[in-house]
Amino acid sequence: MLCTLPRRVAPIPCGGPPGAKKVRNDAPRDGRKPGTRARRTGPPDSARDGGDGATATTAAGHDGRMDEELLALLRAGAPGIAPAPDARSVMVDVNGVRLHVVQAGPPSGPLALLLHGCPEFWWGWRHQIGALAASGFRVWVPDQRGYGGSDRPAGVRAYRIDRLMEDAAGLIAAAGRQRACVVGHDWGGGVAWWLALHRPELVERLAVLNAPHPLVMRRALLTSPRQMARSWYMLLFALPGLPQALFGARNGALWARALRQTSRPGTFDEETLAPYRRSWARPGALRAMFHWYRGLIGQAAPRASRVAAPTLLLWGARDVALGRELAASSLAWCDDGRLELVQTATHWIQHEQPALVSAHLLRHLQPAATSATSR
Repeated sequence: MLCTLPRRVAPIPCGGPPGAKKVRNDAPRDGRKPGTRARRTGPPDSARDGGDGATATTAAGHDGRMDEELLALLRAGAPGIAPAPDARSVMVDVNGVRLHVVQAGPPSGPLALLLHGCPEFWWGWRHQIGALAASGFRVWVPDQRGYGGSDRPAGVRAYRIDRLMEDAAGLIAAAGRQRACVVGHDWGGGVAWWLALHRPELVERLAVLNAPHPLVMRRALLTSPRQMARSWYMLLFALPGLPQALFGARNGALWARALRQTSRPGTFDEETLAPYRRSWARPGALRAMFHWYRGLIGQAAPRASRVAAPTLLLWGARDVALGRELAASSLAWCDDGRLELVQTATHWIQHEQPALVSAHLLRHLQPAATSATSR
């Protein structure tokens, strides 16, 4: 998770999908012909220059077949998944990279940006996409840089937390919005916290799943022997070369084992793991994934400490890597925060308790939808 690793472990530099034809994110609603550029004051989801050069492109140039297979399941509402019949896959140019994004829900609805963690991709939010879209939210779910069908820029510096935060900020701009409801799990939660701290004007409401406030995690790693022991894997992930070799062997067997051992039985069965294995096998995927951890080396503390946005912290109490004490400590840094501790869940709470997580998210985010309707 988000913290500072010892400076004595030096950063390790190292070595995207090809181009795709640029199109609009959504069909124009102001009389323009499809494919024409929107005005700066255009409607939501317009593909435009939002100050960061963000434009939308068709989702070509990566393993589109897998994404289309998964989108078909999402649209139809496979067992246990709320259907999102209008879900589609696009590529968005933002902050110097091209990100693969799944979109669903009414284009004029309030924006909900869902950020996944490690070692997942957009599919990790499959249980929540349809529920949020059906409630009127415009849902954007990116593969964060280095993951899934998104670009994997070379070098550790490309994965520093400020870069990751600006990806999220750029996506909000690319959607033609000034603010968004931001939801993050694990590393996605770390990016969500960082965005709320450093770009508070962009975050209307914040929801974080099993990811502590950056200052809380930082202090725990400096003062808590128990949390130090729980976080040993972060040092492993920051080593050069070794984690790629270990976790890439035998079709991602070590990742599969880790997910199964840290979740409730049956959460990550072989059918569930199949798309993850395909994602991990993409060229350069594991290197980029571990660069997120290498990018933490020498990372300074956040430049702000308090979160102004109304915040929901959802926490699986059986998380083996992050102690529940981090949740209450994180809440203390929120001006308007609420903690929901789920005793039977682990770190993978949105997979184990999908209906409960969706209900909590809707309850917390609904004021944004109500406010948008009244405007």
